[in-house]
Amino acid sequence: MQASHRVIINTGILYARMGITVILSLYTTRVVLSALGIGDFGIFNLVAGVIAMLTFLNSSMAVATQRFMSFAHGLGNETRQHNIFNVSVILHAVIALLLIGVLEVAGFILFNGVLQIPPDRIHAAWIVYQCAIASTFFTIISVPYDAVINAREHMLLFAVLGVIEAVLKLLIAFAIMGTSYDKLVMYGMLFTLLSFVLFAFRVIYCSARYVECKLAMRTYFDKALFSEMTSFAGWSFLGASTGMLANYGQGIVLNMFFGTVVNAAQGISGQVSGQLGAFAATMLRALNPLIAKSEGAGDRALMLKASIMGSKVSFLLLMLFYVPVFVEMPYIFEIWLKNVPEYTVIFCRLLLIRNLIEQLYITLISSISAVGKIRAFETWMSVLNLLPLLLSYVLFLKGMPPYFLYLSFLVYAVAAFILVLVFSKLQFSMSIRSYLQNVVARCSGAFLICLGISSLPLLFMGQGLGRLLVVLALCLISYVPSVWYVIFSQEDRQNVLRILANLFSAIKTRINNKGHSGVRAEN
Repeated sequence: MQASHRVIINTGILYARMGITVILSLYTTRVVLSALGIGDFGIFNLVAGVIAMLTFLNSSMAVATQRFMSFAHGLGNETRQHNIFNVSVILHAVIALLLIGVLEVAGFILFNGVLQIPPDRIHAAWIVYQCAIASTFFTIISVPYDAVINAREHMLLFAVLGVIEAVLKLLIAFAIMGTSYDKLVMYGMLFTLLSFVLFAFRVIYCSARYVECKLAMRTYFDKALFSEMTSFAGWSFLGASTGMLANYGQGIVLNMFFGTVVNAAQGISGQVSGQLGAFAATMLRALNPLIAKSEGAGDRALMLKASIMGSKVSFLLLMLFYVPVFVEMPYIFEIWLKNVPEYTVIFCRLLLIRNLIEQLYITLISSISAVGKIRAFETWMSVLNLLPLLLSYVLFLKGMPPYFLYLSFLVYAVAAFILVLVFSKLQFSMSIRSYLQNVVARCSGAFLICLGISSLPLLFMGQGLGRLLVVLALCLISYVPSVWYVIFSQEDRQNVLRILANLFSAIKTRINNKGHSGVRAEN
């Protein structure tokens, strides 16, 4: 199967998964908010915010291991794959233990005067925090198995696991509604159990299905490879961990100045941003193996082409969902949550803008990782990751409102974009001017056109279901030509048509072959 066909099929599988999990996850948030109440919901998002960052940490660390796995697949070296898996298991076990130690020390500090939690909920919050640490451990040690699945591009398994996880989270939400035990504590304990179950399933499945997932440390341990992967994973972890600290730290900074009610608004906005952003992240999961394998096979031109096209596609996928949600967010939140915490709407809108900016360069980060020279890049990124927290802390001391935290993160997104462009130029000779013209200008122009047209009903219609339907209709009407004629260049349009033609031809051939097989069987 050609690479382009494989990416399309894998993306289709993952989007089918997303269609199910997004609906389930958003409904789960409503049930949990109703069961816990705004106060306990805010506490959970504050002390167990690390759980919300597990996806970020997991994907960041998996990229590091997957880079080596995909590189080995590109070379066709099976022994190397065995070596990489065994070294990766040891490496992530060490990382998990170190991170647990850091989180325990941090917890001791946070629960002794830093966090603003009602005295009668301190004990429950501490239990939830310990549950979050246990979940972190299971998530990190599952990274090697996720990396193998991703390197082999078996996205159907990811789809199945995602749906199972979303269903179990909804069942957990219903379970805490009916319990007479402390609902906050029960929620944290069940989340930990879920993390363990998902980890155990990955281990059992991968060990039975994939030959490289054979634990034999004495046979496949490679000291030189361990040193190389430790260096690469160490620098990747530096960037990933500071990013996680920045995301988790924003909840702490908000809590220090504004209390747990604002943490509830932060948690909801993060949930919406994460679920909508997952549509683009899904495409990236399908594309990353192609980028790494292309570099491993020595085809840098294909790697860069896939990265540039990936930036456009991830942006246009987000744009389809972001525009109507951005325009009608107050009404959508009233229908969804009924009792909407203060600042939720403005938090979420600023987060969506940040996500759109990040889509413009997210695939370039995958290309930098594929090349492998990440020390300087991750060092600079780790510094940038922490700047929004420092900036917002100073602003809050001066009396600024809570949403200035997210304005600080917008500044970060722009600065990170500039850094990624510079390193892309240095490491694989990408033309910055061409990227700005072909990707940034085209994507920004299409978004503004679609947003402007979709916002017209706000001028002459009152808030309600009728206006929401009109906004959705205008968004769809303006979206298609904006993407086809503004985001896509003439060359892009030709490539898309050629890929679709080849894909339909392959599907038709497969159907005909099955038909002929059936006829022969009857004869």
